[in-house]
Amino acid sequence: MITVLVRKFLAPLALLALLAGCGDNSVLFSGLAENDANDIIAALNQHHIAVQKQIEKTGVAITIDANDIERSVQILNSAGLPRKARTNLGEVFQKSGVISSPMEERARYIYALSQEVESTLAQIDGVVVARVHVVLPERIAPGEPVQPASASVFIKYHDTLDPDSIEPRIRRLVATSIPGLSGKSDKDLAIVFVPAQTYEDRIEQVRLGPFQLTPGQYSLVKWLAGAMVALLLTGLGIVLFRPGRKKPAKPAAAGK
Repeated sequence: MITVLVRKFLAPLALLALLAGCGDNSVLFSGLAENDANDIIAALNQHHIAVQKQIEKTGVAITIDANDIERSVQILNSAGLPRKARTNLGEVFQKSGVISSPMEERARYIYALSQEVESTLAQIDGVVVARVHVVLPERIAPGEPVQPASASVFIKYHDTLDPDSIEPRIRRLVATSIPGLSGKSDKDLAIVFVPAQTYEDRIEQVRLGPFQLTPGQYSLVKWLAGAMVALLLTGLGIVLFRPGRKKPAKPAAAGK
């Protein structure tokens, strides 16, 4: 009898709980590299956002609940994820069989050089975004003096990085990486540090034993618990007081 009761009343409740826990999923990113996908998953898991990882032909796709899209975008923006894809000198100047003009070759070289320096700066702990703009020595017109080399560096950083201590090393690294900047004054190499906006999760967490739940999840758990108790009491009442149930026989009176 108890088995029939469980199947009759608890099976629909379990199905309802399963459907309530499965919201509409949306693709947050697709075509990601494996390392970028893992970094995104780690960042979102720190804020208790469930992530599904799918391997596709074009790369890795990240799927999350549609209700978590806004929070996820803010979290990843503050962390500088996913990281910008960069090309190196070998990729920019790979053999293609097409003859380029000197101006095109120069533009490609400047672009590849800036990409290489950006990639190196991005390896520094605490750097969220690194951008480098390079100007190589160039003579604008015949008879005119050669314009000196210069560069500007933009660094968005977390509070774990100290700009005052890291700036001399960044300046030395960039100056020795770009032709014509070595030995130049500071006015030819501008470095700008901008602190990244730290994401603060404003969703209140409710502790339920060893678990931490959002208010919405806590309300769902309370509702499911109440519904389960109501169904159990209803089923128990049906079993005990169903029509046609035989009443227990009264004991015979003593002496009759």
